[in-house]
Formats: sequence, structure tokens, C-alpha cells
Amino acid sequence: MLRGSPQKLNLVAQQIRGMKVEKALAALTFSHKKAAIDVKKVLESAIANAENNHNLDVDSLIVAEASVGKALTMKRFRARARGRTGKILKPFSRLRIVVREVEEN
Repeated sequence: MLRGSPQKLNLVAQQIRGMKVEKALAALTFSHKKAAIDVKKVLESAIANAENNHNLDVDSLIVAEASVGKALTMKRFRARARGRTGKILKPFSRLRIVVREVEEN
């Protein structure tokens, strides 16, 4: 679960779908979006899991899936004039990254 709206997180996840892992990491490193930092951490975790748990070759991995889902939303309020309130929504997102090994020809 990541703090940030699914819409903004999906913009970053869209950039890396179908890319080779090295290119995806480079794209996330130099991205100006705040969500790119969290997506990079999740991608690095997926790469480490593929290498250690499934004995896959890191050099032949691609990002097969990068899906973003909506999670909970914290609701807060701010006091406004004349006894009214202003609604503040703090959304959370779920991020799922799947990497697969591809045979190089």
C-alpha cells in the first residue's frame, strides 16, 4: 500500500510496462514524479524476489505487469469559516509488479 492516488501512480506504472528491467530502473531513477521513488522500490523488490526465490536471470527479466488499484482513503477535515468544514481526502493505492524471464534470440 502506497500513499498517493491511484491515478497519479498509474501514470508512472504505465511508463515501465513491457520494458526490460534495466531500462525501467533507469526511467524511474530519472523521472520527475514523486511516485517514481515508490515504484522503483517495489520493482527492485520484485527483481530481488525473482533472483533469490525463483533463480531467474536478472539480465533477461522484463516487467510483465504493473497494475495499480485503489485502497483505503483516510478522511480528514479542516475547519473553515462560519462553522463549516472542508473535506480532505488522503488516498492510498496498491501496486503490483510482475517480472518474467524472456529468452533472448
